[in-house]
Amino acid sequence: MPTAPLVPESLKGRVFRGSWAVATGLLTPNRLRGASWHRLYPDVYVHRDVPFTHALRTCAAAGVLLPGAVVSGRSAAVLWGVDLADVTDDVELTVPPGTNPVRVRGLRVRRARLPPEEVCRRRGVRVTSPAATAVAVASHPVTEEAVMAVDRMVASAVVDLDVVRALAASTAGAGSTRARTACDLADGLAQSPQETRVRLLMLRGGLPRPLAQFVVRNERGFVGRVDFAWPDRKVAVEYDGLWHAEPGQFARDRQRLNRLQAAGWRVVFVTAADLYRPEQLLARIAAALTV
Repeated sequence: MPTAPLVPESLKGRVFRGSWAVATGLLTPNRLRGASWHRLYPDVYVHRDVPFTHALRTCAAAGVLLPGAVVSGRSAAVLWGVDLADVTDDVELTVPPGTNPVRVRGLRVRRARLPPEEVCRRRGVRVTSPAATAVAVASHPVTEEAVMAVDRMVASAVVDLDVVRALAASTAGAGSTRARTACDLADGLAQSPQETRVRLLMLRGGLPRPLAQFVVRNERGFVGRVDFAWPDRKVAVEYDGLWHAEPGQFARDRQRLNRLQAAGWRVVFVTAADLYRPEQLLARIAAALTV
């Protein structure tokens, strides 16, 4: 009688129920407990070579462990291509009212009735629509975190900000007020979460509202794009993130700065360290605006 292979080809790239694999003879209990398989949830396994990501854990939870669930919140954002959850963060699912409580480590399951138009399929599982996902992440109790999440959803082009705001305005229930506030504060233009932090800091600090992702031009044409600008005063604010240290980026930044200065612009650079000294940062920007 031929011996079953240690790693059946049919199981290498899929998430599966261990009990099913044993019942069908694909694996023995001893082999299932071996190093070739990664246990994601009770009785849910995947081959060790499959990259361990939040998306994998999410699809395993909604596709195999709880096939009637809808992926929601930050886990839904991950399936829409926006990495709002780390690999070890709880997977967020929604199940219909009346469903028996689910207590599985690594899952956060809520019971709620979702409108059919706010549920669709992606990557083989049911997931909240992009707009519903954005409104859900906008209800985060920390306003700054909520606005950053909405900005990332919109900047990733998976949803339109006007659509998100309209849905938030029509939503009631827990977190709806926070969601409306966050959606109103979002602009969807930030190229990084830190840019959102800088923008919110300037608004809270009472500075005039800047234009985000402003394109500076002069009589010769394009000069450069800046993170925030007050065109009437020719003042710009630039967040100087780690990506600016990439090969060749420093030289490009220096050339752009030279063009801006030649066009009469003053540029205030902001680093992550500056965000820990908000009063000093606001003072620097205010001083540049009054020159």
